[in-house]
Amino acid sequence: MRRALIAACLWAVAAVGQAEAQSGYVAVQPSLEYQRQWIAQLRRPPAVNGTAAPIDLGRSAPARRAAMVPPPRRYVVVRPRVAGRPSFPMAQPAVPVRMPGAPAPMTRGFDPKFLPTVVDYDGGYAEGTIVIDSRARYLYLVEAGGKARRYGIGVGREGFGWSGRARIGRKAEWPRWTPPAEMRKRQPYLPVSMEGGPHNPLGARALYLYRNGADSLYRIHGSNEPWTIGRAVSSGCFRMRNEDVVDLYERVPVGAQVVVL
Repeated sequence: MRRALIAACLWAVAAVGQAEAQSGYVAVQPSLEYQRQWIAQLRRPPAVNGTAAPIDLGRSAPARRAAMVPPPRRYVVVRPRVAGRPSFPMAQPAVPVRMPGAPAPMTRGFDPKFLPTVVDYDGGYAEGTIVIDSRARYLYLVEAGGKARRYGIGVGREGFGWSGRARIGRKAEWPRWTPPAEMRKRQPYLPVSMEGGPHNPLGARALYLYRNGADSLYRIHGSNEPWTIGRAVSSGCFRMRNEDVVDLYERVPVGAQVVVL
């Protein structure tokens, strides 16, 4: 009976090893001599008068455990059977996934000098005019009494800056983002369109800049990346913190003049 049980266990081990080897990996079986040592220590002396004889009672339990041969390993993975398939287990360091062509992540940090504030301003522009100083990274909303409300902004990166005059053609809350075809050609990882929301690059509000009655494709908009304020990172749009663009949105009507310096 005992021999039949041991034979059945060995047959099951061999069957499982064969099935796992067929799954794509090469298995190395332990030697027969090693298996014999392991099986031998499972055997007990024959029963005497119906009672099993004790095993090495003169040795302590730790000594008996130390003398035991460890059970054989069923297999050791050597290499994948299928070309290009990684061996198991894999121990790869976690690497952030970034789409090909996507810009590298920026060091995060918001400079408090770009927080909104009211300053003295005498630029000769009418009250209600938006004046954008691209070099200094500030947007001014001209107010009465020689004052202006100043906000920090992010501007176009090298090669995408521009200057001139425009008007606010329309406004939108949590706007939908549809990158122009030219932008998607330069940055193929961009979506064709994205619904408005907290993860949308246009942020909480957008003021659409029109020139000669047509959409210029440039915007003053919010951003879910406030650490980019004060930097040249965009494709020509002017980005603000979401809380700042909401404030500006409430103060500026459609038709307001915009001057980009």
